[in-house]
Amino acid sequence: RHLCASLFCLCLQGQRSFPATPPPTMDFSYVGIDAILEQMRRKAMKQGFELNIMVVGQSGLGKSTLMNTLFKSKVSRKSVMGTPEERIPKTIEIKSISHDIEEKGVRMKLTVIDTPGFGDQINNENCWQPIMKFINDQYEQYLQEEINIDRKKRIPDSRVHCCIYFIPPTGHCLRPLDVEFMRRLSKVVNIVPVIAKADTLTLEERDFFKKKIREELRAYSIDVYPQKEFDEDAEDRLINEKIREMIPFAVVGSDQEYQVNGRRLLGRKTKWGTIEVENITHCEFAYLRDLLIRTHMQNIKDIASSIHYEMYRVRRLNENNMQANGLADHHPASPEI
Repeated sequence: RHLCASLFCLCLQGQRSFPATPPPTMDFSYVGIDAILEQMRRKAMKQGFELNIMVVGQSGLGKSTLMNTLFKSKVSRKSVMGTPEERIPKTIEIKSISHDIEEKGVRMKLTVIDTPGFGDQINNENCWQPIMKFINDQYEQYLQEEINIDRKKRIPDSRVHCCIYFIPPTGHCLRPLDVEFMRRLSKVVNIVPVIAKADTLTLEERDFFKKKIREELRAYSIDVYPQKEFDEDAEDRLINEKIREMIPFAVVGSDQEYQVNGRRLLGRKTKWGTIEVENITHCEFAYLRDLLIRTHMQNIKDIASSIHYEMYRVRRLNENNMQANGLADHHPASPEI
């Protein structure tokens, strides 16, 4: 009995010495709607992401190197399949290669679509047609999956989200081939023009060339990404206007690492120094990378889906209705818009 009484007194003393922490006060008006963001993040992390990038430009402009530089890994077709003496194809051969990339738990299926043979022939008339057909074929494939009665829960997305167009660093103006390609393709895909191998131009030549290209894009009504008509609000307009003032990006690609002043960096070593790829005073690669990956990737995919694919879908369904009524007979994979 005495032992029990002693234990009881100790318990009371313990309660006096260590009072229980009161429960945290909850905001009476809190519902928890903001938790949807965490739910969406978890679902997205499970599913992963897809990004399909097409690169277009004549041979020797550094398309493969730039893609490797963008994703800091060997993602280009040449890096995986190429040979030292790869032949120039007689016609445009569209080839794609996919990679699964993971960074900090985020998984992404990256598909790089290459167009060897573009602009490499003596006669480049209508060389944009196979590329246009390929883009439309991917839309058609997605559409057919979409209208199936027993369609998949998640339709595989092979649609081209973005096309990086490589402009040779001539320093003068756009070639007729550049104008014709971008004028036609900008209607069916997001185009981001870049000046390739910009380290071959002086800063004055680069600025003049960029200004001249912007003037020509306006003169020929070529609407490259980010398109002004798709700005969602004033904040978007302000951000995108700064990007539009910088287009085309003057880029230098390199997948070679160097040590400069104790820092590891990607660059091109020359007799007079090292051109740092990610240094904005040397080239505009960092701005291109931020646009494609860090700030506008989802917007690029949204416009590809809700604008470009939607225009194709509406046109095809209208054609089907007209065919059903016996009013027209259009080929489903027609490259013209």
